[in-house]
Amino acid sequence: MQLGLPRITDAKDYIITALILVFAISLIITRHDGGLHSARTVSVTILSYLEKPLSVIRTYRQALNTNTYLHRQNALLQDELSRLRSVEEQNRILRELLDLREESEISLHPVRIVAKELTGMNNSITVNAGEINGIKAGMPLINSDGLVGRVIFTTRSHSQVMPYINSLFRVSARIQGSRALGIVTWEGTRSDELLMQHVAQTIEVEPGQIVETSGYSNQYPPGIPIGYVSHTEPLEGVETQLIWIRPFVNLHTLAEGFIMHFQPDPAIEELMQQQEEIF
Repeated sequence: MQLGLPRITDAKDYIITALILVFAISLIITRHDGGLHSARTVSVTILSYLEKPLSVIRTYRQALNTNTYLHRQNALLQDELSRLRSVEEQNRILRELLDLREESEISLHPVRIVAKELTGMNNSITVNAGEINGIKAGMPLINSDGLVGRVIFTTRSHSQVMPYINSLFRVSARIQGSRALGIVTWEGTRSDELLMQHVAQTIEVEPGQIVETSGYSNQYPPGIPIGYVSHTEPLEGVETQLIWIRPFVNLHTLAEGFIMHFQPDPAIEELMQQQEEIF
């Protein structure tokens, strides 16, 4: 039997591996030679030049990622801060409403605003209390800041209120600290401005003075804050002045309040009806 000898082509992989090993060993042995040292220096120099722009790109990408993260965290913190401020404001309003209910001599029924119409001339507010709660037409709606309006219609469970920004709104008012009496109305232009008329020019009125209900109209109890004087304007040819008022209650943010169980004096109502029939 003839034995087969391995061919050189079959051992080429082993030969190449051996040559690479010999070359690597020779490099290790001669690693301190000048040529290798120079090659190593050149490679390090090239890598150092390449490292600088690469590091700038890496730093820029890290800055972008950090900036995106910080923007996301800032948005979350702003949302949380807004929520906490809203809760704080709600707690403040509720505390003031509780204080008002305890201090009021007139029975107050708490209500929540369920609908608003504040974009026209005959504006209205709807609250979640009605006839089953003892609410009747004519009762005032207030909050801890002052007068909102008065009830004009009622159903079994809801009531519609005429706010102070209504073309039909009228309230007899006085200026604290003086005998200045007049009628407060809404001119129909600005939602944050009321007008007090029929005040004599001889009565000195200063900006900042508080205007409140007088109680003389038999529709509102006396002493309910309405607003403060912003400026005055004398009328030519007459002896009265116009007094512009900034209301205390912000109707656009109003959410809660009280219906005052205030009933006009029937004797005074009868006298006023008789006067209207005569004149």
